[in-house]
Amino acid sequence: MIVAVDGPSGTGKSTVSRAVARRRGLPHLDTGAFYRAATLAVLRSGVSPGDAQAASAVVAAAEMDQIEGRMYLDAEDVTEEIRSPEVTQTVSQVSAHPAVRELLVDHQRRWVERHGGRAVVEGRDIGSVVFPDATVKIYLDARPEVRAQRRALETGENPEEVLGDIRRRDEYDSTRSASPLTVPEGAVIVDTSDLSFDEVVESVLALLPADS
Repeated sequence: MIVAVDGPSGTGKSTVSRAVARRRGLPHLDTGAFYRAATLAVLRSGVSPGDAQAASAVVAAAEMDQIEGRMYLDAEDVTEEIRSPEVTQTVSQVSAHPAVRELLVDHQRRWVERHGGRAVVEGRDIGSVVFPDATVKIYLDARPEVRAQRRALETGENPEEVLGDIRRRDEYDSTRSASPLTVPEGAVIVDTSDLSFDEVVESVLALLPADS
């Protein structure tokens, strides 16, 4: 069984997906971490993040894996480093390159294959591109102001600045030519704005088949 969890940042995708995977005994894959690791590789290489050909070559040469929730780049644990402001500000630019997305989609599909074809997979194009035939497709959403407040509580940043960043990221992700952020066909939309964490987890669990 593959559970595809999509949605913009700040909707609780990561924490909810991890909790659902744990409750159902399924592997969990954070595809956003792959894009962040790819961005870190590009930044370390010194090539321009906007240079599609150069950035894609760097990503193609990099070895990436996710093991028990930790992200590895060329056998180095970069779990914390990929959450740096520099990576956060650049990841949309790198992930917009079609060749980069193609490489990372292949990584993600092979990761799930290695884990028996069963996983809770979270991202922005899982149900639409990576696993369009997923058993269950879920799209988590929330009001931008709520998402900004959540992210500010996590990072200590100014909520107004975070809100501006979120709106810019939403616009960029939803209008890019390669795998734009969209509600996948057949997905169930769960608005998390006024729900507690436990309520969101239970809502998602209720959508999963019992025999997985």
